[in-house]
Amino acid sequence: YLSPPFVTLSSPRPGMIRCEAASNGVLGADFQLSAEQLSAMEQLGWRPPTAGGEDASMVPSTQPTANLWIELPQTASDHMSELAVSVLRDIYGVQHPVFLAPDQLAEALQPAQAPVEADASIKVEQLERPDVDPTMPRDQQHLNDLVDAELAEIYGYPPIRDADGDVAIRVGSTMLFLRTSSDGQEVVLFAPVVHDVAGRSRATEVLNDLNVEARWVKFQLIKDRVFVTISVLSRPFVPAHLRQAVRILSDVADGIDN
Repeated sequence: YLSPPFVTLSSPRPGMIRCEAASNGVLGADFQLSAEQLSAMEQLGWRPPTAGGEDASMVPSTQPTANLWIELPQTASDHMSELAVSVLRDIYGVQHPVFLAPDQLAEALQPAQAPVEADASIKVEQLERPDVDPTMPRDQQHLNDLVDAELAEIYGYPPIRDADGDVAIRVGSTMLFLRTSSDGQEVVLFAPVVHDVAGRSRATEVLNDLNVEARWVKFQLIKDRVFVTISVLSRPFVPAHLRQAVRILSDVADGIDN
């Protein structure tokens, strides 16, 4: 039986904590770990699966297991919890419980009473829309696919990426560019708004003042050009957040250009 990702915690000996994480040997096809992910786990201290009783007898502190594993003294339980959370979130891409729909615990996990009553004159917007559904990207390519799908939904045609992986979007008289981070945790949008800047010192002072007042966006001086940027956190990726960022940066960049 091939399972989805999991971690288990046990105490094989007094004063010791053992954590096991699902390896490729037990993970289903959709959850297989890449060489980079396995290397990342090794760097965190996870040890490879043992091959059976014979290997286990060579290292008395271990027991045969098909999973990746790590043992730490009970005094390091804080570090063990960090390792368990890290592998669930960063390696397996398991979403935070706040994004999960409860089943058996549905009644116990009912949210607190809404601050605005149902019969109040002020109504709360219901967010049952596809563009607010979160998705945890597995890697940068998965994030690129999510971004491309949302941009195609916005503009009606699939975006084209250049050699650097950037997407160019024309807004009014200016161009917006979009790129994802190599770790798949961020989408950065940026637009050049001023070219051929003379007097970098004075320009830096002006931009510092702008950044104090600016909301959401940041102005940067790079060589002789001024860029306006906005960052979208993408773990999880929420399409509505990307739409908001595109709209905000479009308004700022096009307004400056005009």
